[in-house]
Amino acid sequence: ANFSEEVVESFPSDISTGIYYGWACVGNGDVHKMVLSIGWNPFYKNIKKSVETHIIHTFKDDFYGEILSIVITGYIRSEKNFRSVEALILAIQEDIEEAKRQLDLPEHLKLKEDNFFQLPEGKSVNH
Repeated sequence: ANFSEEVVESFPSDISTGIYYGWACVGNGDVHKMVLSIGWNPFYKNIKKSVETHIIHTFKDDFYGEILSIVITGYIRSEKNFRSVEALILAIQEDIEEAKRQLDLPEHLKLKEDNFFQLPEGKSVNH
């Protein structure tokens, strides 16, 4: 789930590029573990900074146009380039496993239930 340019530009300017982990919620749905990439994606030679969320969950349907709420709870590593797409895929898989381990820790697990993930009345999922 990629955030729009407008949202990316609203992120704090002093946040380091790299790979983060935390919690994500689509609309008023369940809260799931996530990995977040903030940066330029050097392997793909992006010219614009992006914020890409990988929600560690398989959704039945797509959720384009839905409200995506995230809480970043930790940092995994800095952004880097890769020699091959296979090396990139392996790093992503390792990042996901690290996020799962970290998010099972009590200090991170408690944030899954935070009221932040409850949308105000009238801001429900578009189903």
